[in-house]
Parts: sequence; structure tokens; C-alpha cells
Amino acid sequence: MRLSLTTWNINSVRLRIDLVAKFLKSARPEVLCLQETKCIDDAFPLKRFKRLGYEHVALNGQKGYHGVAIVSKIPFESKDIRTFCDKVDSRHISVSFGEKAGIAEPLVLHNFYVPAGGDIPDPALNEKFDHKLRFLDEMTACEPLHPRGEDRHILVGDLNVAPHENDVWSHKQLLKVVSHTPVETEKLKAALAAGEWVDVARERIPMSEKVYTWWSYRSADWTIGDRGRRLDHIWVSRALKDAVSDFRILRDARSWERPSDHVPVTVTLEV
Repeated sequence: MRLSLTTWNINSVRLRIDLVAKFLKSARPEVLCLQETKCIDDAFPLKRFKRLGYEHVALNGQKGYHGVAIVSKIPFESKDIRTFCDKVDSRHISVSFGEKAGIAEPLVLHNFYVPAGGDIPDPALNEKFDHKLRFLDEMTACEPLHPRGEDRHILVGDLNVAPHENDVWSHKQLLKVVSHTPVETEKLKAALAAGEWVDVARERIPMSEKVYTWWSYRSADWTIGDRGRRLDHIWVSRALKDAVSDFRILRDARSWERPSDHVPVTVTLEV
């Protein structure tokens, strides 16, 4: 079975539902993982998604901030929500796929929205940055995020860290900027290593090439200088490494009318 899966920080699903519909009609992934939905579960635009063919929905939302969701053409076997740093702030949701979806071997999908961390990269001076570092540490220690052997797991989301030199427009200029500081990149790499995850983007795109998924709203024209960062990630467990058949970043979505500052990232697997 071919499974196409997209992750996208949409920065308000209700505000940008037309953009989501445009993308889904064109790309037609089986599964869409959204972050920063910014709405309570009861306000999520379920009817619109169902009209688009996405009848299966897993939600973990809250008013005004954060929020994650998984919408799918294929049914779930189960759903789960985890909290991190003792905060109920809607940053994780997971689902499993199996026989109901026509998938013989179980498949577990985690959708994350890691805290952005504010502007000051000092945990002693910035509570938001401290929260981000603790969140990454808990991800590293979290046993359900340690697939082993034949475990078929996928972890996606806005992880809010650009871990490698060519995941940002200027490594030297961003070393003291939140999302690319050494302490953050080391902690994200530790989470990757603890789970023996495969970073699909960097498995398929050479480290020598620049790769971005986010461009700041602060630039009037995001294309000038192409000052992006790779904040959105797709990881697969070792058992799925050879199942990946395609990987795409839809840069053009950053130029759509009233866009998110993030663009859709899609992986296709033969499951």
C-alpha cells in the first residue's frame, strides 16, 4: 500500500482552511498532520475536511495557541495524547493504523509541535526557552519514542529546531538565534539518536544542500535572500527507512495568499 503523509504548521486552521483545501485537492495525501491549529476541538472545521474526503480526525486543540491534529482518508486503530513538562498545552497527538486501514503490520504516527522558545537563547532569562529545552529532553527520554527492531513508527511536526548548518540560510549568523543554537541542535539530535530515527530530508538530500521549510513573516518578500530555516521534520523508524519512495517540500505554498510561514512537507511510503 502506498501511503502519502504531509506535515504542515498551518498557523490557524480556520483562518487558512481554504489554503488547506487547495493543497489537499492538489496533493491528495492519505494523511495530513497539522500544527498550530489554534482552535478548540469543537471549533475545528470537521465538515470541510469530511467534504474533502478526510473523515477520520484526531484532535488535541486549545483556544488561541498551539494545537495539533491528524486528518486522514484511512481509519485509525487508536489515538493517544501525551503531555510534556507537566503542561496541558496541546503539543502532541498520535494515532496507529492497522487492519481497518488495510495495513497488515501496525504503523504508529506521532505529530508534534515543539515550543518555539521565544527570542532570548538563555534558559535563566527566558522561561520559554527553558521550556523548549526541557521539552526536547523529555522527547529524548520518552520510551514510546524509541522504536526498535521491526517497529514501524513515524514522527512528524514542527520541531522548531534547524539542526544542521545547511538547515538555515546562515549558520554563522544564526548560532545565537533561537532554533539554531548549539544547545537546541544537540538536544534535537539526541532525540533523533535515542529513537534510532531516520531524518528523511537529510537521508534523501545531501548535507551540502540548503533545505528550508519556514520563512519569517518579518521579511516583506520571503524570496529575497531566501532566508529560510528547516523547522518541519519527518522522521521514520529504521524498519521504515527502505519504505520511503518520495519526499517533497512545497516551497510555492509560501507565496499563496495569506500563507502560513511554514510550507507542507510530504513523504510517501510503501507500507
